[in-house]
Amino acid sequence: MPFARLAAATTPTAHIGMGLAAVGRPGYITLGRESDLPPSRSVEALRERTFELLDAAYASGVRYVDVARSYGRSEEFLADWLHARPDHRDVVVGSKWGYTYTADWRTDVEGPHEVKDHSVAAYDRQRAESAALLGDRLDLYQIHSVTPESPALTDKELHARLAALAEEGVTVGLSVSGPGQAAAIRAALEVTAAGEPLFRTVQATYNLLETSAAPALAEALDAGPRRHRQGGRGQRPPRGPARARRAP
Repeated sequence: MPFARLAAATTPTAHIGMGLAAVGRPGYITLGRESDLPPSRSVEALRERTFELLDAAYASGVRYVDVARSYGRSEEFLADWLHARPDHRDVVVGSKWGYTYTADWRTDVEGPHEVKDHSVAAYDRQRAESAALLGDRLDLYQIHSVTPESPALTDKELHARLAALAEEGVTVGLSVSGPGQAAAIRAALEVTAAGEPLFRTVQATYNLLETSAAPALAEALDAGPRRHRQGGRGQRPPRGPARARRAP
């Protein structure tokens, strides 16, 4: 089920998605949590809230849902909702790997609540975890928060793993963050596996206050048609238009 399904699942002018980071774990950086979420931050309370949000989003025409291994139980909650709504086959699912959630459903943990690791070992572990929850409903799997110095841009063994996943029909992409977004996107455009561009999507921070990735995103959009004319597989690396997300 390629990520390209999104074009058929939504209208051309409303490719709007919803992320579950704020409801997948009891503590997160999103503002307004005290007024938007129930007083109880139990697993069941946030599972119920996630179902409410997904039902409302689906009724409004939203067909793309973004989760991640580091978003607590977001994959689990989404998988439960999809199982309870078997007729919603037009929902397109994207997840991300590369951060491990370490707070164990607590908000009072000292230090970071997630740990970044772009190694092959981390991919193997988290890919298995995502597959166990989402199975064949996973359309897009992205490396979480790639920066210019990330080993994910140079690790050929990891690239081979990701290319194998793409051969199974899952679209492979990356998200970028921080002041070096443009450099990370340009580096990703040069990554190949078996002579073919590896990454087909990019998720970037882009809003009124943060537009630095715009030139690199434009280059990524242009790269797809150029490589197609040169004999590539015909998908855009990264595929566009890029999805924007709110900066933390």
